[in-house]
Amino acid sequence: MLTGRESLVRLIGRRRRSPLPASLAAVLSTSSLFPSASTAQIDSCVGINYADTCLTRGTKRKLTQSTLLNFRFSKKVSTEPTSNNLTNEVETKRMKQIDEDLSRNQAFFSLDSDIGSSKAGATISSPGCLNGSLGTSKMISTYVPSNTVLPNVKDAVSNVPVEHCSSNMHPTVATSCSIDACADMDSSTIVAVDTVIVGRRFHENIELREDAGVTFLRDPKNAKDSDAIKGYVVSLPEQQLGNVPIQITVQKCKTDNQRNDDLKYWQSLWEKFISTVKSGNFQRPSSARYQTNFNLMIADVMANHTHVFSDIEKSFLASFKSLSDDAQWLFVRIYTRKGPWFRKSTISYREISDLEHAAMELKLAGYIDIFSCTVDPSEYDMKEILDVLSVPEMKEILKELPKDNTSCTRRHELVCTLLSLYHNGTCASLAKRILKWTGTCIRISKTADELLWRIQRLFFLNGDQDLSSFLLVEFGIVKFPDYACSISHRIFQERSDLLEYEEAIRVAQMMDESLDDNNMDLVKRCIDLSENRLCTMPKQENATSPEHLPSFFSRFSASWVYSKILTLGVSVYERDRRYEDAIRILKTLLSKIACDRRRGYWTLRLSVDLEHMGRPNESLSIAEGGAIDPWVRAGSKFALQRRVLRLSKPPRRWKVPSYADYVRRNIKEVYITLIAVILVNIEGRPLNCETGTKNVFYGYDGELCGVEQLALQYYAGEGGGWQGSHSEGGIWMTIFGLLMWDVMFSDIQDVFQSKFQIAPLDLETDDFYKSRKDLAESQLKKIQDGMAEEMLISSWELHQGTSCQGVNWDRHSLTDLRAVIACIGGHRLALLLRHLAIDYRSWSSGMPDLLLWRFVDERGGGEAKLVEVKGPRDQLSEQQRAWILVLMDFGFDVEVCKVSPVARQR
Repeated sequence: MLTGRESLVRLIGRRRRSPLPASLAAVLSTSSLFPSASTAQIDSCVGINYADTCLTRGTKRKLTQSTLLNFRFSKKVSTEPTSNNLTNEVETKRMKQIDEDLSRNQAFFSLDSDIGSSKAGATISSPGCLNGSLGTSKMISTYVPSNTVLPNVKDAVSNVPVEHCSSNMHPTVATSCSIDACADMDSSTIVAVDTVIVGRRFHENIELREDAGVTFLRDPKNAKDSDAIKGYVVSLPEQQLGNVPIQITVQKCKTDNQRNDDLKYWQSLWEKFISTVKSGNFQRPSSARYQTNFNLMIADVMANHTHVFSDIEKSFLASFKSLSDDAQWLFVRIYTRKGPWFRKSTISYREISDLEHAAMELKLAGYIDIFSCTVDPSEYDMKEILDVLSVPEMKEILKELPKDNTSCTRRHELVCTLLSLYHNGTCASLAKRILKWTGTCIRISKTADELLWRIQRLFFLNGDQDLSSFLLVEFGIVKFPDYACSISHRIFQERSDLLEYEEAIRVAQMMDESLDDNNMDLVKRCIDLSENRLCTMPKQENATSPEHLPSFFSRFSASWVYSKILTLGVSVYERDRRYEDAIRILKTLLSKIACDRRRGYWTLRLSVDLEHMGRPNESLSIAEGGAIDPWVRAGSKFALQRRVLRLSKPPRRWKVPSYADYVRRNIKEVYITLIAVILVNIEGRPLNCETGTKNVFYGYDGELCGVEQLALQYYAGEGGGWQGSHSEGGIWMTIFGLLMWDVMFSDIQDVFQSKFQIAPLDLETDDFYKSRKDLAESQLKKIQDGMAEEMLISSWELHQGTSCQGVNWDRHSLTDLRAVIACIGGHRLALLLRHLAIDYRSWSSGMPDLLLWRFVDERGGGEAKLVEVKGPRDQLSEQQRAWILVLMDFGFDVEVCKVSPVARQR
């Protein structure tokens, strides 16, 4: 992937469905936004004089819910670094095979929750169960055997026979018991939980019967949980697509061959399950939850950001509250779906009593558009209309045409064929035929889509989160930290600031979509537009005076977005070896954005590209300037220092830089065995030696493994009997989050603007440490004095399961974390955590692959080692070299483990 692409995708988040504004579309359609400028013109924008320069110088994620039974009985955040559209596209392709639109009902329950969140200081609240108390029973009889298979009854998805209770057997016999008693049940306890299957459509040829046995695989890939959850259908839904009430049974069991670690794991799992059941998170979803959450989001944004909306927009948003419940439910359901068009004939929700009236009410209020066979299709995008058709339907349309083109079988081929016939006008009746098949369709109106995209962006302050966050909290899947929202500054001071930011996001989205389509002409237009806009903006300086906005608000500015587009543009130009264009953009970025951590990357790429162009003197000058730039840090600074030493040979430079010994010491320590950084060579038998592929080896146990696992086996055996973890920086980020929890979530102005944050807004800025210096140093003093283990245990018990940036509750156990802290020692640990607190962003990546520890005596004395593992063709990155230097300075035992293949003659 191009450098900067992933970051841009996260910034964009949910792609907007509405077309580009006319003004922006006109600009992007221009043949050349930034015509071939002369050197003088470029320097005028960049502010660089060449005379002086010569001397001084590659598819949210939306989180959705398939069924309530997909939830694990632990509070776990699933992080997927994929983009919204790509995820939804895969989901759509799968769902259309079943029933085009109706089978996507599960996505709508991403709104089912009641959470309070409003102004500063507001707290999240849950009203609890809306449908009565949760039905939970302690079984006093054996569960009805489910070995009788109904004839011709199969699961709709897996096509596997569905189990059914024998007709002469009674359903589960249960007696009521209190939830509190569940935690103390013995090993033979069986608990029955009443819940429902949501968004599930059964096959047309399968008869859904009451008391039918069902089996749900919780996680087939989990070797520790191969057993299935069994249950039976409690009653039939009122409608074909309604929620199916079921009862599942979960048994707490114990086997003789279980180890103590396994018993602790299962006991923990059982306690989490009981806690989840007790909290009522398996309740039947309420149709009012998503409506409540949607209105809450609008109300919160209008209360805190009303100044960025016009009077017409305020009136439009206020009108939503006056709509009937049916209209509100219908709109929110459609808003959460991909769309953009939906057949009205396939929309069916039991909470909506009058679909026709609700749709017309929304139409009159301007919230949806409706088209049918009576409208002019030229007003709409025919490709979007074709998306509502299934493959068989498109084939039928082609069969009806005079020329038979039924040879197409794939969806995209059929769409392209119909679009071609529609645009070239060879079949005048094609449009009417298509609209006849689609029937009446509805979609979110452009006005509503634009405003609600803004509402959601202002509420969550990012593109990753959406209304499903309410559901995740309601069901206990995600728990956000407790903190106070102390707001003293507005993120967007004026409406114009927000509009510029939104337009920049649209350009970023266009850039991303153009890269997907390999439309390099449009990619260049987006780059040129971004460069032009950034050149016209005032230079960003470091704002430290009280009247200025907090510096971490800069990420919500148009210049921030354009700088990300241009960073990606540099990668595009470098990939195509268009170094002159890349150099021009890099100079623009460095001249317009003075205070940014990305200056290190920009300076390094500028120096490298200048060398590619045969301009070593200029390349050296840029590297020398970057090496002393206070905003150039970590790996980028180290890389620039090494470039200076390599390029500054006499007679180009006679003076040796002050950092020369430091950098050269690092090179010697990595490759010479006589100093602290040791090169350890171990041998393994590789299975593949292809360039660009991940090395796979036979480990010491004879099993296939990666290079890091092979190294762990080596250190556990002949390498010294070490215990270890391959987590790179993950375990350090977890330790930092747990020990510095109170520092991260302390009451600081403006860093918490939403109740759905897992970190303060200033965590990756210099402001984080500066504004909390006293509190941070107090915590670090306790760690240095040997209280780290006690602090870790307390933080773990208080916050376990709560989402926090960097903290991984599932990957690292409390036992391992305690061992690590004990073996590292308070002094070294405090130095490392202070280093992260001061500059979290620069140092949150690139740490050694392995963290090893071992106890050397019975009194608890231990030692730790950090190891960077490299395969046969791997080299240390500059960031990794920088980390090794820092860790050595802190007193850590660090070494590089080189895994080499067995010599051929052996």
